[in-house]
Amino acid sequence: MHYITAGESHGPVLTTIVSGVPVGLKISETQINTDLARRQGGYGRGGRQTIETDKVKILSGMRFGKSIGSPIALQIENKDWKNWSQTMALMGAAPKDLVRELTPRPGHADLVGALKYGADDCRNILERASARETAARVAAAGIAREFLADLGVEVFSYVVRIGSVQLAEDQPMLAAPDYKPLDIEMSEVRCPDKKTSEAMKAAIDEAREAGESLGGVFRVVVTGLLPGLGDYTTPTKRLNGQLGSALFSIPAIKGVEFGIGFEAASQLGSQVHDPIAVNKKTGFTRESNNAGGLEGGMTTGMPLIATVAMKPIPTLAQPLQTVNMDTLEAEEASTERSDICAVPACAVVAESEVAFVLANAYLEKFGSDTMLDIKAAIKAYKQRVRTMSR
Repeated sequence: MHYITAGESHGPVLTTIVSGVPVGLKISETQINTDLARRQGGYGRGGRQTIETDKVKILSGMRFGKSIGSPIALQIENKDWKNWSQTMALMGAAPKDLVRELTPRPGHADLVGALKYGADDCRNILERASARETAARVAAAGIAREFLADLGVEVFSYVVRIGSVQLAEDQPMLAAPDYKPLDIEMSEVRCPDKKTSEAMKAAIDEAREAGESLGGVFRVVVTGLLPGLGDYTTPTKRLNGQLGSALFSIPAIKGVEFGIGFEAASQLGSQVHDPIAVNKKTGFTRESNNAGGLEGGMTTGMPLIATVAMKPIPTLAQPLQTVNMDTLEAEEASTERSDICAVPACAVVAESEVAFVLANAYLEKFGSDTMLDIKAAIKAYKQRVRTMSR
């Protein structure tokens, strides 16, 4: 299963095409729209979210609510396009009064992209480098999420830290799978603890007053996975490598850990590795989950837990110094309508990337033609791994 996205932040639409979807998968626009709404939410979001109400339109690859095997095209309208139709016109000559973006923002793709492509207007870069593109990813991954859900796999996330405010967790690898998604989604910062949520909101308010932005940390948790997804034989097939690549493809992601991550480097081996046991009903299991559900590039059957760090948004109300690309004189960086904090929304995008990687791991292991054959293969596999543990 593969996806490709197209569209600019202030263009007419965002489009994505998903290929390799097995036949017979039920797909709901309503469910995808729920995830799009979650991506738009979160305390500290900017003015763009008051303009857009992202809704997906499925244009192909479906019949009567189920996939038919051909590529599925999805589209999201950019309502703000009406305000940018001249500045971002797809055809014709540039307006004579066009104002070029010449003061690249530190921390954004503006300058490096302009140098790479020889652009004399950072607008050509920032429109595509914008995190607005991730709306199309969330829509595409809605198909992967539906696929995983049909197989009993749940993907969710929660915010651990915003700025200096952190959720207190004694044993996060054990606690993470037990958080209730409803408690997470009821929080404006998508943190399962009410007191910590309020402190996070206060930190965002302080940053807003100071003309600053805030980053943070979130966890993506996946339950219901079978053991043995991924592979150890080839580096590119290792699931932790695929997941890391997918997560780092999201703008502003600066760090990814699986399980206890960097903490493992300071512990003894006996404190890090998860003892193996047998459950009479389910088969092999682990007595702890410090590995975060991954060993040897494969799933262990324990919950998969990834902890992800996001840097602060690079667009600041009180901008940093930059250099004008025409005059080479020092100026303040350009400002766009932006968020103060987008950590809760970024976590939803990360869920989507993780879901797509895991969906492909299932398709590679159990076939990819039809849901009927995939479920039959999974049933046989479950029976085999249970038998091996007796």
